[in-house]
Amino acid sequence: MKTSTHESFVSRWGLILSVLGIAIGTGNIWRFPRIVANNGGEDGAGAFLIAWLTFLLLWSIPLIIAEYAIGRNGRRGVIGSFIALSGEKFAWMGSFVGFVAMAIMFYYSVVTGWCFYYFGSSLLFPLPENTDAAFAVWNGFQSGWLPLVFHALAMALAAAVVLNGVRAIERVNKVLIPVLLVILLISFVRAVSLPGSMDGIRYLFTPDWATLKKPELWLEALTQNAWDTGAGWGLILTYAAYMKSRDNVTISALQTGIGNNFISLFAAVIIFSTVFGTLGGAMSDQEVLYIMQESGPASTGLTFIWMPQLFLEVPAGRIFAVMFFLALSFAAFSSLISMVELSSKVFVDIGVSRKKAAISICGAGFLLGMPSALNLNIFANQDFVWGLGLMLSGAFIAFIAVRYDVKKFTSNLVNTNANGLQSGRWLGILIKYIIPLEVFVLLSWWIYRSAVEFSPDGWYNPFDTYSVATVLIQWGVVLGLFYLFNKTIARLHR
Repeated sequence: MKTSTHESFVSRWGLILSVLGIAIGTGNIWRFPRIVANNGGEDGAGAFLIAWLTFLLLWSIPLIIAEYAIGRNGRRGVIGSFIALSGEKFAWMGSFVGFVAMAIMFYYSVVTGWCFYYFGSSLLFPLPENTDAAFAVWNGFQSGWLPLVFHALAMALAAAVVLNGVRAIERVNKVLIPVLLVILLISFVRAVSLPGSMDGIRYLFTPDWATLKKPELWLEALTQNAWDTGAGWGLILTYAAYMKSRDNVTISALQTGIGNNFISLFAAVIIFSTVFGTLGGAMSDQEVLYIMQESGPASTGLTFIWMPQLFLEVPAGRIFAVMFFLALSFAAFSSLISMVELSSKVFVDIGVSRKKAAISICGAGFLLGMPSALNLNIFANQDFVWGLGLMLSGAFIAFIAVRYDVKKFTSNLVNTNANGLQSGRWLGILIKYIIPLEVFVLLSWWIYRSAVEFSPDGWYNPFDTYSVATVLIQWGVVLGLFYLFNKTIARLHR
């Protein structure tokens, strides 16, 4: 096996901020509010929050602990770390985990480009004067070539950071993440002071218990928590290769998971307060919710349409809009950096120079992200397919921990520092039993209900945006190729 990297984060603070750069991003500010809106019931969205927080404890935190431990042990990229822990015959599993994060990177760069565009637009042009104008800005942007241009810009900037190594990643995140948090705090204070904002907060936190019977709510809650925290992506595993041996894995995981989910709730309060505060005086709760759900395919325009409406109500609102979209751009960019680093690290492990790896990955990312940049339906399909793919990635990470033996995994790889919080038997139970059960039950439930209830006439159509067939075929092609070339992949990582 090739010599592992000697690079490391300079400080624990740098590590935590960089990992929060993975977790705190548009998944919190752009994706989370729209997923909540699409899973709210007549009385409120609180039931979704319950399911989402359940998966923080039963899915995300144990997987984050596992990723920290596996990455620090292997000191390599995701494929090399899988091989180091479980042997060469499971290289295909590590390859799939890495590919899921890469596939998300293809369209995540598009979202990063959206953020860049709105930062530039708020800097150079007046804010839209009403809701119709805000929709017109969004629709006009999406109807042309500008999403492709800004997608290219995002990839180019990510390459520029990653090709300079982990120290550059750490320096960038030490600036990006604190600035983001300060601007979110300013946005929060103004949002909750809008007349009618409390109606949005009430709706957000009121449970509609009947919605817990819907399998899609639990699927969305799990995939969103994985999106929120970065659990199961292999991103934290990649950054963990640069951890210091004395860093406490359990504490780092709790800081990552809990801190991230707090920011998601913070962002949801901002968005729901803004929308209800802007429209609530003239519309019912259900009418407001309908507009939130219809802000582009899968509500992709929710943050971009409604945040300018918030700043229209704020003294010196244009300045705050510029700050907000700059911070959102920072958040998106910090997460994009981690995705590019994961993919680049895989190639660095097999002897490719960091510069060539970063440039090649970003070039491929631009080309393969073009369809999502130009067509929001393709974008929605890729978000659906590879968001669900995080469940399989998480299962694979749990599998190699179980194969190693969960007791030895906890004692030898997790609890290596006698000082600070330690993981106990609960970690082994969650990784060995609960995570596989979650994957089996939720995927089986979703496939069955899709075939007999949700889409009985279209579940087998691979060209349907949200069908069972489109997920299974895309997963199957990727898994089949990696399994077929497993020996070649393993040989390259020796």
